[in-house]
Formats: sequence, structure tokens, C-alpha cells
Amino acid sequence: MISDDLDLRKLTADLKSRLGPGEPVGYLRGKSLMRDMLLDMRENQFSELEAEELVDTLESRGFVRFLGDPAERSVADAPWDISPHA
Repeated sequence: MISDDLDLRKLTADLKSRLGPGEPVGYLRGKSLMRDMLLDMRENQFSELEAEELVDTLESRGFVRFLGDPAERSVADAPWDISPHA
């Protein structure tokens, strides 16, 4: 369960600052990378499942946005836009 006290803007800014230039790329690879980064950043605060749900929450609220179409192979390797100002 994701705490209501969690500052999604700050978490997104922290995530963006830790990712390298051009990262993440690819829909599933990008989601996995962001999940793993959240687990590293917040050691013992989230389970792997909670970190996955958190990435889904960030995506649904517009903090992270995939710039391609995961259903289309030709654009499945597109980058993500990560914006703490969503």
C-alpha cells in the first residue's frame, strides 16, 4: 500500500536525478529500471510489488510518461518523459 504522505513530486525529481541521460528506454525495460531505482533509493521502504505499483501510480498521474506505443514494436523502444511538475 502506498502511503498518502508520500510526496510523488519529490520522488519523481529524485528518480529523474538518479537516471542517466536518455534513460529509461523501452516500455517494460523502463518500468523495471524505475522500479529497481525506487527500491535502491528507498531501501526497505517498499516491497518489489509496492515499487511496481508506485511506478504505475506515477504513470497514471502523469509524472512519468512513455513516449512511444508499447503495442507497436517500431516504437516500443521509445524513451520516457519524467516530469516532477505533472
